[in-house]
Amino acid sequence: MSISETVLITGASTGIGATYAERFAQRGHNLVLVARDKSRLDALSARLREKYSVVVDVVQADLTQTSELATVEARLREDARIGILVNNAGAAQSGSFVDQSTDSVASLVALNTTALVRLSSAIAPRLAQAGSGAIINISSVVGLAPEYGMAVYGATKAFVLFLSQGLNLELSPKGVYVQAVLPAATRTEIWERGGYDINTISEIMEVADLVDAALVGFDRREPVTIPPLQEGARWDALQAARQGLLSDIRQSAVAERYKN
Repeated sequence: MSISETVLITGASTGIGATYAERFAQRGHNLVLVARDKSRLDALSARLREKYSVVVDVVQADLTQTSELATVEARLREDARIGILVNNAGAAQSGSFVDQSTDSVASLVALNTTALVRLSSAIAPRLAQAGSGAIINISSVVGLAPEYGMAVYGATKAFVLFLSQGLNLELSPKGVYVQAVLPAATRTEIWERGGYDINTISEIMEVADLVDAALVGFDRREPVTIPPLQEGARWDALQAARQGLLSDIRQSAVAERYKN
């Protein structure tokens, strides 16, 4: 992957997105940083320009707003310098499903899934035509665990994982790499914004550790990178079990246990 490729990062003003910005700037990549908080974006971009001598553009956008999302989509379609997209912007929400308002749930889905799909759709055709580039999608281990009780958030992150795996199968033969990154609890502002008390979490990963591990997976071209997973063979076993299950599904025959 060319070091000259510009990286567009959503949710870039703080946390995981800001750390990705730092790491890609260290690697010599120019950046396009997208977030709602322009003052933070401006401060980060000024620091990265001075420290790493890279070009940093700032785009203030709320990706739940159609017109602002469209601005970022257009940039991804039209700016041929952008070769890497980091879909990091996301939100969580505390409370049970029945306690969450319909509007708040819809906003969560819009940011975590709709915006991510639209941005990926905006850049993927151009990358495929060029035969190079990458899309990094930040999912979550919660997407593997409905038992965690975060039904809507977990569902959006399961969607991100599935989409990433499907896109990687489709796009990798065309030279485009798609990576899903699955953090567990990580020390970011998503907790406070979502109404959670971070102090109640017994184990939590530092952002720098998460991103550095994710970039090891990126350099290895892993389709799925799970930094907190201690035994990588467990993911391989899960994939093998899933493939085995698929092999036992017969489209034309009802299973015996469902026959009267």
